Amino acid sequence: SVMPVGVIVNCLAVLFGGLIGASLGERVPLKLRKTLPLIFGVASLGMGTGPIVRMNSLPAVVLALILGSALGELIGLENLIEKAASKAKGPIEGLFAGRKRSGSGGEGSTASAADQREFMEQFVGIVVLFCASGTGVFGALSEGMTGDYTVLMAKAILDFFTAGIFATTLGYLVAAVAVPQFVVLTLLFLSATVIIPLTTPTMLADFTALGGMIMLATGFRISGIKAFPIANMLPGFVLVMPLSYLWTTFLG
Repeated sequence: SVMPVGVIVNCLAVLFGGLIGASLGERVPLKLRKTLPLIFGVASLGMGTGPIVRMNSLPAVVLALILGSALGELIGLENLIEKAASKAKGPIEGLFAGRKRSGSGGEGSTASAADQREFMEQFVGIVVLFCASGTGVFGALSEGMTGDYTVLMAKAILDFFTAGIFATTLGYLVAAVAVPQFVVLTLLFLSATVIIPLTTPTMLADFTALGGMIMLATGFRISGIKAFPIANMLPGFVLVMPLSYLWTTFLG
């Protein structure tokens, strides 16, 4: 198999975007730090609507979304990501900003509970955006199958700026998201040759449509409209292709 060029570029974009943003921090005008997340929210909404329009079996996708979200709620995926993030936050900030550590390292010492909550809402939002967006999943799969990395290149550009702006407020933890992102996208890239032959174009359309719905929810979340539990929606990805297959075979 070939090198996952798109995957590597996408992860480097998050890494460098995060590092640059975190090092600039307060030097980025407040106007930009407030406005740009809204714009990224709109970009996420836009990236979500395309795949939804090309959906094949709405009932199968909706069922996958509902069952997947219920499953995610029961497992508590969102909480797992939050726990991992709170654990990593101190050490990562300390690694990059040793001198600033004393001020920002104390858990909740300076930040109020509401700030912590908002921090986590935004942070989990970008973890899902970078690691599990429909575009990323589909991009990694299609690169794995065809070697075409254009989808991931487009995503890399958006991710670079998204990581940069969020890192101005969320710090170096944003750059660290490149690690789980690399793991997830590389696994998808490698498993593409196994997964794609088992699928039909309609199953793929429904799969990316579900990704689109999660992208919509992510857009609402990172622009601060409504904090959908997007991480808990992810198990839907596992259910959507079988449900789509069953739906089109027996009821379509």
